[in-house]
Amino acid sequence: MPFPPPPDRGSNPAPGRSPLGRLLLGAALALCAVLGGLGAAAAGRAAGDPAGPYKKLDVFSHVLSLIENLYVENVDETRLLYGAIDGMVRTLDPHSSFMEPRSYAALKEETDGEYGGVGLELTLRDGEVVVVSPLDDTPASHAGFAPGDRIVEIDGQPMRGLKESDAAHALTGPPGTTCVVKALRDGWEAPRAFTLVRDVIRVVSVEDRLYDHKYGYVKLKSFSERTDTYLKKALDQLRAQSGGELKGLVLDLRRNPGGLLDQAVKVADRFLRSGIIVTTKGRGGRHVEVERAHARDTEPGYPLVVLVDGGTASASEIVAGALQDHGRGLILGTQTFGKGSVQQVIELDDGSGLKLTTARYYTPSGKSIQERGISPDLLVRASKTAGPDEDAVREKGLPNHFHGEGEDAKVDASLASSAPPPLPSLPKAPGDPDDDRQLKAALDALRTWPAVRLQLKERGRNSASATP
Repeated sequence: MPFPPPPDRGSNPAPGRSPLGRLLLGAALALCAVLGGLGAAAAGRAAGDPAGPYKKLDVFSHVLSLIENLYVENVDETRLLYGAIDGMVRTLDPHSSFMEPRSYAALKEETDGEYGGVGLELTLRDGEVVVVSPLDDTPASHAGFAPGDRIVEIDGQPMRGLKESDAAHALTGPPGTTCVVKALRDGWEAPRAFTLVRDVIRVVSVEDRLYDHKYGYVKLKSFSERTDTYLKKALDQLRAQSGGELKGLVLDLRRNPGGLLDQAVKVADRFLRSGIIVTTKGRGGRHVEVERAHARDTEPGYPLVVLVDGGTASASEIVAGALQDHGRGLILGTQTFGKGSVQQVIELDDGSGLKLTTARYYTPSGKSIQERGISPDLLVRASKTAGPDEDAVREKGLPNHFHGEGEDAKVDASLASSAPPPLPSLPKAPGDPDDDRQLKAALDALRTWPAVRLQLKERGRNSASATP
């Protein structure tokens, strides 16, 4: 719907509802009539207000009119309208957001796999813009940003109170341009300034290498448009390098903030021959969708170790949860982020976008990981000195987040607070990466797989395929 032209300020309009106010109220009432129907009326009667939400819309229109006519300076009606929508959406949950046209265009560029920026995944926590994860091999990762860093300023603009999309927009720009980012980390006495040169951020979301001429390693950095295609290509290349057959695979989902749900389903499907991958349920259990695995193009049943940490979120948790529930792989690392909700991105008529949480997702065994995350089968911290809260940013720490459901939430809390008893130490072997403790443990697990699998079975943590 096109926006009406702003009123002529020189004409000094009389107080009352402006053209924009009348248009907004009419559109809102029409929308509520179509979408709310009897449900909205019933909710209004239950609250003791026979007018339901319609009366509040009249109040909103009145306030808009007062601002337009009495505010000390001229106002931009489009900015007011966007601000009202943004404020409404912010009350929902930390993952629903409204994006103005330029922010929505930037999101589409990121999803397509290429944009100009510095490579930071951000979220909002207690009014602060916080780093979820720096993308590998980007200006941000080269500068040393880490999960949990708080972004204080970007080019002199304070970030507190802004949305993560505002911060993301401030970080994007033509490659070769610079931005100064002030960040604060626990243990630092004061914020530190980083001068970053923007680069073309190509989200080639798959990285691979071969160990011992037989063990594959694939890192999934995010789930964008071509992640599954890149994964298939990487696995085929690793097979060729190993002489035609892999003896095992490390699937690295650490610091993977998620992305497209359909790509997560395809990745999990690549390692599962049958069964449920993920179930999504809308409000009140309506609009249930079940994604299942197919036998076609399934990888051989070689040993599989999946690396996870506190930056493993959303779509990457879907993959880890499906492989764990079906007993297809060993989950190794630390507790994951705990985002068990699905967002739908809706493009609006004026080029703006709405990212709206429309469903919860459940692992094949019917568990919701909301708040708790995926508990690893084998707890291995990134360093010997790291404590239980080494990954500071998690879903349960975000304002307005959804809470876990029923018994699962209680069980999850106990799992999150007490690590499983450690397995006997595994023998070290030459050729392990010296700077990655978790990867070393994963490769050791592949090299001693029969013993590891037996230990896991004895502890009941590697059961047969789950039946939901």
